[in-house]
Amino acid sequence: MTAKPTLLFISPQFLFPMDAGGKIRSANLLKNLKGGAFHTRVLMPAARDDERRWRAEIETLADEASFYSSPSGARFPELRRIAGFMSALPVSAFCDARAWAKKAVAKEIARGPDLIVFDYAQSLALAPPAVSVPHAVFAHNVETEILERHAKAASGVIRMAWRREANKMRAFERRVCRAADGVIAVSARDAEAFRSKFDARAAFAVPTGVDTDFFPFAPPPEMASPSLVFTGSMDWKANQDGLFWFMEEVWPLIVERRADAAFTVIGKNPPGAMVARARKQGLNWRFTGFVEDIREHAKGAACVIPLRIGGGTRVKAFEAMAMGLPLVSTTLGVEGLDVIDGEHYLRADTPQQFARAALTLFEDAALRSRLAVAARALVERRFTHAAVARAFEQNCLSVLAAAR
Repeated sequence: MTAKPTLLFISPQFLFPMDAGGKIRSANLLKNLKGGAFHTRVLMPAARDDERRWRAEIETLADEASFYSSPSGARFPELRRIAGFMSALPVSAFCDARAWAKKAVAKEIARGPDLIVFDYAQSLALAPPAVSVPHAVFAHNVETEILERHAKAASGVIRMAWRREANKMRAFERRVCRAADGVIAVSARDAEAFRSKFDARAAFAVPTGVDTDFFPFAPPPEMASPSLVFTGSMDWKANQDGLFWFMEEVWPLIVERRADAAFTVIGKNPPGAMVARARKQGLNWRFTGFVEDIREHAKGAACVIPLRIGGGTRVKAFEAMAMGLPLVSTTLGVEGLDVIDGEHYLRADTPQQFARAALTLFEDAALRSRLAVAARALVERRFTHAAVARAFEQNCLSVLAAAR
């Protein structure tokens, strides 16, 4: 029997708990690659406590798992970020590219995998100057595009800072795309951007996946309470921007018509300024912080994605659709997802549109049901994690064959 080729997956973050979109996407991808065409190895940072606590989950990720950790004296991450801003590398890449991380990556590459997948373009900053092994980048976002959108939304000195980072990231992503044997993006739109704007040798697309077993279909009851839900890591700038906008521009229009409306924000590390503002204004908002299981809290008439900045695709959209929560989103919030306004979700790009969509869903049980059923059918048909992994595997096999 011919031995399977070895795929080394290098992650710049420990993948547990799966409390952010990138972790959810990468961890589920790995779980569904295991036992397939490749012998899989994963390398990621982890504290010893993490290795012990998450041992059972780690064993589901890959055939082999290796870890690296920072020296006990490594501290002051904010100083590292300042140094990164002054460097030629983007801050995110500079912060990951510590000496001990580079050493661990070089050691794993020396073991001779057949193919390396770098999770996020920034992970290439951890690699040796010349990677002789065939390698691909799993690009969750077009990072330059996110930074450009931040710059567009900011003003003054902050805008200048975002523009500087966008320029550095543009040069970095172009260098990565030209060097890699392939780029695997999370949407056809992003794949085309890597080809046309960043000179990728080969660019592929895989869909965003969702665990339809973990998220059972449980649509709102006919007499649903007038409540909305948001899910997402609240330490991500794009989520913060979207919810501050929602708080100031959309929520007043909703409570003007429905004073009993409520809002639940599910996600780790909500900014203190947002929590304080909601309390000061007497808003009926609840911040859960980190939760082990979002299903216990995602109850309401609809889920909202009021994003104005960001990139890639939103795992949170498909999770809501799988659960049967009707979705209201900006165009950018479902960017790259093959969903249809009025059939699978309601599009809203202005405060007035957002408020009108939410108020309609509070009152119209038939519309809630129609959206929920159509959305669930779509994810069951096309967007399971198993389907994503098979597409990813085929892309990796194509990259390996072309490189050989």
